[in-house]
Amino acid sequence: MAATYNNLYLDARRALKAAGSDNAQLEAQELLSFAAKKNRQELFRDMALYASPAVAEQFEALMKRRLAGEPVAYLVGEWDFYGLSLDISPDVLVPRDDTEILARQAIERVQGYSGEVRVLDLCAGSGCVGLAIAKNCPDAKVLLGDISEGALRICRQNTRRNGLTAQVSSCQVDALEKPSAALWDFDVIAANPPYIPTGDLDGLEVAKFEPRLALDGGTDGLDFYRAITEKWVSTLRPGGWLLCEVGIGQVGKVEELFARCGLREIQSYQDTGDIWRVVEGRLER
Repeated sequence: MAATYNNLYLDARRALKAAGSDNAQLEAQELLSFAAKKNRQELFRDMALYASPAVAEQFEALMKRRLAGEPVAYLVGEWDFYGLSLDISPDVLVPRDDTEILARQAIERVQGYSGEVRVLDLCAGSGCVGLAIAKNCPDAKVLLGDISEGALRICRQNTRRNGLTAQVSSCQVDALEKPSAALWDFDVIAANPPYIPTGDLDGLEVAKFEPRLALDGGTDGLDFYRAITEKWVSTLRPGGWLLCEVGIGQVGKVEELFARCGLREIQSYQDTGDIWRVVEGRLER
């Protein structure tokens, strides 16, 4: 039996809510818009119309995958972050609201400089943090660094998509290794490294679909913070800032690592759920 867009939407929202989605309304709209090849405004305009059998069939297939746990961003191939529309693939983590705290603080630090500012987005993934910095800081020259070729491909797509090729470049780097001599003199390094302890991954929903390479932080989840503070702080200019997103319960240990490598003015910031999410520190002048 034919169904209107409104009926499809309401049934999907109900199913997503029953499955425990915190954003059932948004997810139902995104998936139905994608299946119907309509933007949000067009979908709202046509809610009373009947969907074609082809649209209804594709929407049902998308809903089945979503209810099995696959992220909406992978299903539609894009997601929004800090006012930017980004291409997303299973090679990168889905950008989350929590990471906007890292972007916000990094933007604030970059805006504290006058003239050209050199920024490194380390463990860049989709490039969401570095691109948000470039978009909001016209004088910033941003390097997106990641070990994954798939992630770097998405970084380059997102740089072009958002018209930031004059400000942003990408290169392959391993955050666990000492940087090459070509990587130096950054004013700000922002990093959202893998921070989930290896032993916790198998029990987490996020690990079923999102890249393990971007999640696995080693035995205690702190491998990347140790490497960054031991090997990458030397690439900062005197007075430069290091900012890292951290996992639940890691803030104290990461603050200690920051202090041990000579960073000062160490501060931490909470996300919207009151979880300590970002640690920053400054290299002495």
